[in-house]
Amino acid sequence: MSHSSSSTTTSSVHGFLNFLARELDNLDHLFLSHNFMSATFLRHVLSSLRSFLSHLTLLVQNLNLPVGEKWLDEYMDETSRLWEASLLLKSGVSAMEKYSSSAANIPSLLDDHRVLNAQLSRQVIRAINGCQREMTALQEENKSTAEAKLQTLSLRFKETILAESKFNKYNGFRGVLHAMRNVNTLLLLILLSGLVYYRPETSFYQSTHEGSSTTFMVSTGKLHQRVANAMGRLELQPGILLHELQKAKFAMDEVRMEMESRVLDYEVDEKVGELRSCLGVLQCGVEEIDGQIDDLLDEIVEGRKKLLDMCSHR
Repeated sequence: MSHSSSSTTTSSVHGFLNFLARELDNLDHLFLSHNFMSATFLRHVLSSLRSFLSHLTLLVQNLNLPVGEKWLDEYMDETSRLWEASLLLKSGVSAMEKYSSSAANIPSLLDDHRVLNAQLSRQVIRAINGCQREMTALQEENKSTAEAKLQTLSLRFKETILAESKFNKYNGFRGVLHAMRNVNTLLLLILLSGLVYYRPETSFYQSTHEGSSTTFMVSTGKLHQRVANAMGRLELQPGILLHELQKAKFAMDEVRMEMESRVLDYEVDEKVGELRSCLGVLQCGVEEIDGQIDDLLDEIVEGRKKLLDMCSHR
């Protein structure tokens, strides 16, 4: 984004809301062009969260808000919620990093063997069983953590029209914060489903945006509906939806079936190669996401400090 367009988006409430709408439309297009819940798409979602936060901080500096008013508390509340949710995402990603590095031992067991004997076959199957148990335990732990946090972080996506008079307070900044809360909630729910835990019966994605009048609300509703429709169509099972994790689990099942049915031959080699490749892509994807979450945490701290400094110097 050029400097002039960036300053335009951050100098007025209207400009900021239009910026949100454009970014959400962009995510909607990206959702269509990537695999469902792929690491690449989730990185774009994280990138949007970071961008919204930095533009929000700039907008506050431009709006010349009164020192000592409640707007700062509201900003701090929202960034605290974002911080807590980011830590939850980080714990999910760290668990997947551990899983993928322990699963990487499976293809390496077969590295120097041209013939598959019964002992080696049992060893590989034991290692696969161990990984599958680890994944089950990980998903159970993620499930209980996510369910507890959904309550405390108010992660229930809801539509509320922005045109209420109370949102015009603080030069329209309260309306902006309300918009941000709704957008952050939607993006965090997408990230949590991909990286921590998804449960089909939750009301995460049961909402309607019919009749939304603002461009921003139309864009939010469109992305929300796109994700909801995909989830309904795919009839997803509870668990971590990350595309690369699903591929690695499928590849591991394929290796297991080969181990149980035949001697080491070209087809087994191919399936072991596929597993190695899937685990490498998974490891790389979660490492990059982990780095983005760290950046988001740093930026939350930075933004809070900037606004506190700004208020103390006025």
